[in-house]
Parts: sequence; structure tokens; C-alpha cells
Amino acid sequence: MNWKKAALVHAKDQEPKESVGLLLNIKGKEKYFPCNNLSMTAHQCFILDPEDYVKGSNLGEITAIIHSHPITSPLPSQADLISCEDSGLPWHIVNPNTETWGYCEPTGYKPPLLGRQWVWGVTDCWSLVRDWYKQEKGIELVDYKRPITPEEFLERPLFERYAKDTGFRELDKDESLQKGDVLLMSILHPTLNHVAIFLGDMVLHHLTDRLSCREPYSAWLQKCTGKRYRYAS
Repeated sequence: MNWKKAALVHAKDQEPKESVGLLLNIKGKEKYFPCNNLSMTAHQCFILDPEDYVKGSNLGEITAIIHSHPITSPLPSQADLISCEDSGLPWHIVNPNTETWGYCEPTGYKPPLLGRQWVWGVTDCWSLVRDWYKQEKGIELVDYKRPITPEEFLERPLFERYAKDTGFRELDKDESLQKGDVLLMSILHPTLNHVAIFLGDMVLHHLTDRLSCREPYSAWLQKCTGKRYRYAS
């Protein structure tokens, strides 16, 4: 069985979840190595089990990542393009129902700041802050390994804990906001679960299951703001 057929069989077996696996070069032969999808929303995205990644790398050279789109076309999504860049590997995508394939490889793709789709750990509110700082200020902010689900994140929000290590300091109450300051907010939850960038009378942010946007820093958003930070180093 060639690797494409093996990957297709795995994709069909995993429906309605997304399948994920590795393409290995083992002594000059291409082999498909199926992996576990750890995502709690596996019908929408995948989180490749790191233990499977290590197992695959011990068997041969990893030459590509393969996953399925059970519902949508096999064309790479925005999240696929971003994650493909991060992986440094080509990606093959298969739709198990139409048995059609898509492909992408690292080309230097950078997602737009506005109108990006929300995907946990790939294009979420902290991803937007990191990308804005890199694009507008040339500053590479630390990325945090997310909990597997947004629900777990609510139990232990990351930015408030790691703000100092990221180079931010909390503003005093009498300090005025400046463009680029980070706002830590409580959105429909008692914990500070959301970050946004202050742009004057506007904010740039990315709410769960919405497109990233720029909108007025309204009275409601101001009320949601619990802490304010400024990049200091």
C-alpha cells in the first residue's frame, strides 16, 4: 500500500475527526505513519501527539505532515498555512469523502492582522498581539504553549502569569495608555481571559470564534479591562 492510500484509509477511519500523520523516508521508501489527534475539537483541527512525532522521527526522516479535511475541501486553510510555516515541512491534505488532495509548503506566508479566522493556539488573541508587535515594532514576543482546550485556559490564564517574563510591566492607575499597550480583559468570564492592543481610540483584538478586527475602545470594552501593560524591554 503506497503512502497516499494508507493516509486515505486512516482519514476515512477517523471520520468525522481530522486525521493526522507523518510521511517518513525509511531507507529510501516513503511510508505513512498515523498519529493521534489530541484536539478536543478534532472535527475542526488537529493537535499532533508529540509522542507520536518522536516515535515517527525514530523510524525515519520526517518529510511531510499529512492531515484530513473531513468536511471542507482539501485546500489549505489560513491556519494550515500558518502551521505549515511553523513546522518547516510540506503539508498534504486529503478529503476522505471526495478522495481529493491539497498541498502547501513553507513560503514565508504571514496572515493579515485583520479578518483572520480564530483557531485556538494558531490564530487567537495572543497570536494577534505577537504578530502586531513583530510587524509594527520588530519585536519577537514569546509564544506560550496553550492548554489543549480554551476551557482549560480559563482555569489558568497565561498572560497575567508571564507578562514580566515577556517584557511587559503593569501600568499604574494614573498612567495614560499609549499606542501598543496591551489590555487584559475579562470577556464573559470572571477571569482575565483575553488580550487586546490599544491603538488610541480603537483596539485590535481577536475574540473566540470571530474574525480579528479593529473596533472602538467602547465603554463596554473599557469595563471589561482589568489590567493594562506596556512593553518595557
